[in-house]
Amino acid sequence: MSSRFVVFLIPIVVIAIFWAMANRESKLAHDPTHKGYFERNGMVLGIVFISLVAFWTLFLVVLPYLYMVVESFHPKLVPAKRGGPEDVLTIAQYKSFFIEPSSGDWNTTHFWAFGYTIVISIIITALNFIICYPLAYYMAQAGTLQKVRLLMLALIVPYWVNEILRAFSLRLLLASKGLINQALMGLGITDGPIDFLGNNTGLFVGLSYAYLLIMVFPLYNAIESLDKNQIEAARDLGAPWWKIHRDVVIPYAKPGIASGCTMVFMLSAGSLAAPQFLGGPRTLWFTSVVYDFFFQSFNWPRGAAYAFILLVACILFVMLMLRVFKVSLGETIR
Repeated sequence: MSSRFVVFLIPIVVIAIFWAMANRESKLAHDPTHKGYFERNGMVLGIVFISLVAFWTLFLVVLPYLYMVVESFHPKLVPAKRGGPEDVLTIAQYKSFFIEPSSGDWNTTHFWAFGYTIVISIIITALNFIICYPLAYYMAQAGTLQKVRLLMLALIVPYWVNEILRAFSLRLLLASKGLINQALMGLGITDGPIDFLGNNTGLFVGLSYAYLLIMVFPLYNAIESLDKNQIEAARDLGAPWWKIHRDVVIPYAKPGIASGCTMVFMLSAGSLAAPQFLGGPRTLWFTSVVYDFFFQSFNWPRGAAYAFILLVACILFVMLMLRVFKVSLGETIR
């Protein structure tokens, strides 16, 4: 049943992609100052680009998510029983998120892990914005070209290192006998080691550090296009610095803020390496629960249901950000 549904949906998705692009071209064609897509790129290259985008969207985005959704409505069965009379559509996997099937009690462990993941991801997003906004503003409006280049290089070079290696390095730095604790005790600031990992300080630092660039560049891209004369005019009229940012810079940069916040939140909520390396012994990240269902207990239907629940939560957060900042989805990707 699921394979037939997927095969039936493939041509519909392909047609929808081409129809959307053709519809957009027809609207832009009425603008005399705008060159058409095929006019800019040529017929052959234009078809190649459209085909690559359609392939990427269909086989790397749509079909994997579609398979996950279909799988989440099936019971856990051995491969020999798949497609048999026991393989029926059910919402039992979603029900297990609230009620543990083995005991019949409320599934407080997984529900708490989900809530904890969402709340911490929101906090990480807010921390990243607080850290990155002054940095992006300096690079876009205040810094000289040479300083901006050096700052860009300093931001980008650390990310040449793999995320897992960066997380492990942070764990070594924040460990009880790590460099930071040794320095604090050596300077007499603390009498004993601070349990950075146990109190989840390492988790906050690791996730914030992992996605700094994801927040910086959308903010920089938005603020950089702001006319400096508007800021100078506000200063000449006697506006204090905080009012300039509140009434001039932040309203103009709303698309970049919304884009950066949604990406950081979604990456934080879906992170796996940083919570496992930098989380405390009592930290249960929701993606770790999903991972265990897929690769430890081999309960793919339940893992798919949990993954889809997390996906829905992320989509709702995106919609909330768009509503809060009063921007459209198209404005966030300009």
